[in-house]
Amino acid sequence: MSSDWTCEAHGQVHPFSSYATSALPQVTAHANVPVWCPVPLLPGWTAGGIGACGDERTGAAGTVVALAGPSPLGGPADLLLVAEEPGVGLGASLAGTGAIDPGQLAIGAPDAKIVVAGHPTPLWRSASSEDRIAFVGEAAGVWLWAVLWPPAAELVLLEQLELHDLRHRNHESLVLPVGAPSPRLP
Repeated sequence: MSSDWTCEAHGQVHPFSSYATSALPQVTAHANVPVWCPVPLLPGWTAGGIGACGDERTGAAGTVVALAGPSPLGGPADLLLVAEEPGVGLGASLAGTGAIDPGQLAIGAPDAKIVVAGHPTPLWRSASSEDRIAFVGEAAGVWLWAVLWPPAAELVLLEQLELHDLRHRNHESLVLPVGAPSPRLP
């Protein structure tokens, strides 16, 4: 008998749980990886939930913050920001690929650059389902994924996007504007 979570296709996996934004203190307390979020949020954007891969025994090896707001080209947009250890598969799953990790990266110039924890961070376009667009890079020693709906919402990455790790004590009292629960979190 084993208490490990397993998948027929991928073997041993980390269990995924999604939560309301109000559970942010509990998720950050048990996360082994950053909980990335723009601080401050872009104008008109709200948080629609958070998620974590892992359990109380091992801690979270992957985290996701779901955000929603206006697309630069008009209409609504959704953004999922994922931090995960290699081999977790959360970002690839949310991007809609069948892979675990993003595969070969850093071919040519990056497709986007954002500021993460005060450092310029390159992101490269990753495989994704047709209804979304995904970018991936590395920050704080783990994968950083940005998955956006619709694909034209990629222009959000050109905004003054500066990600902070919400586990840091400077953000303990941060109150995020809360919107509707995200339909993008499983």
